[in-house]
Amino acid sequence: MQNNAMNKSISISTKTAFIGLQDSGDRTPVYVFSYTVTINNNLAQPAQLKSRYWLITNGDGEKVEVQGEGVVGEQPIIQPNESFEYTSASMIKTEVGTMEGYYEFEFADGQFHREQIPVFNLSKPNSIH
Repeated sequence: MQNNAMNKSISISTKTAFIGLQDSGDRTPVYVFSYTVTINNNLAQPAQLKSRYWLITNGDGEKVEVQGEGVVGEQPIIQPNESFEYTSASMIKTEVGTMEGYYEFEFADGQFHREQIPVFNLSKPNSIH
């Protein structure tokens, strides 16, 4: 599944995949999903991804917030008209859920910008009819 958001400065696209069930240690399996994010810098100046915020909601409506510096251990500087792509994973208690959030960028001129990541679905194949 793919999702795109675009404005004049930063565009973000996401792709997700169901990885499988994993034992969570308390005998309750969790559903594991990978997500790949591509961030395109459409500006004339470099942009450094400083932090992230995720709101992960499972099919029962339970919400988990995740925030921190950078992504996958990096605070990448994305040059003008270039992109940065990474893959990570999320675990939820149900076979469907959603993720949404934002990235905070610092531009070369010292300005900060918050770019929304539109909601995207996490779903086990054939779980949504």
